[in-house]
Amino acid sequence: MLQLLLEPLQYSFMQRSLIESIIVGIICAVVGSYLMVQRLALLGDAISHSVLPGLAIAFLLEINLFIGAFIAGILGTVLINLIRTRSPIKEDAAMGIVFSAFFALGITLITVIQKDNKIDLNHYLFGNILGVTGDDIRDTLVIAVIVLLTVFLLYKELLFYTFDKLGAQAAGLPVNLLDMGLMVLIGLTIVASLKAVGVILVLALLITPPATAYLLLPRLHQVMGLAIALGVFACVSGMYLSYFYNLPSGPAIVLISFALFILAFLLSPSQGVLTHTVGSAGKSAIWREIKTIMRR
Repeated sequence: MLQLLLEPLQYSFMQRSLIESIIVGIICAVVGSYLMVQRLALLGDAISHSVLPGLAIAFLLEINLFIGAFIAGILGTVLINLIRTRSPIKEDAAMGIVFSAFFALGITLITVIQKDNKIDLNHYLFGNILGVTGDDIRDTLVIAVIVLLTVFLLYKELLFYTFDKLGAQAAGLPVNLLDMGLMVLIGLTIVASLKAVGVILVLALLITPPATAYLLLPRLHQVMGLAIALGVFACVSGMYLSYFYNLPSGPAIVLISFALFILAFLLSPSQGVLTHTVGSAGKSAIWREIKTIMRR
């Protein structure tokens, strides 16, 4: 058993991939906990799709792709806020409009670039963690330090803001700055995760481990800690599955996360479908609705 665990570590690309996956698993769990509690999962999806044109433009300008992706993600967030605050369009509709437009623009730019350059940018859609380099790990580690240090220093303020935005504003906290700061953290986390799981799958890593932890524990710091453990476990397990069974690494990581969520969904002591007994009033209401449908 030990030999099987150590076998992939003989290869430098697996060592780099595991380090990258652990870092990504930690920061996605931390930032994703705030997203899930605030019910802003769609915002993570919007920002993740918004980074694509930034990747393409950064490639054309021959600058760091992470910088281009981050700028594009922030621009997408600003545009969402402008549409939401300067028009009667609701936030969810604004997110859908912006992320679909940015995603379409990114696909178009990537297609045009690939006509004239022999380079594959498609791995940013689905992830290519086995191809990470030492420079990629360095960039991801820098982002992780920034994200984790910010959360550590502003934990109380972010906690207050997360659960009671109006109360935080009344208490004198700069809620607009906190709001923008959280958007920046989300953007940084998504940029850091691009090589691991890609634009399309990054939302699963941001939301699924925190959602799983939320079914098991009641307090935010507990949810965050368990989400980190679950995220790291999913990333490392997905990498081993990818190595031994020749599976795509990004999807393997996401499927492990989903499997853990299903287990919690079914077996959570307080929330599980199979373990948490529905009250008699709830049962009777369900039966009444079933009978009404059958009579129609």
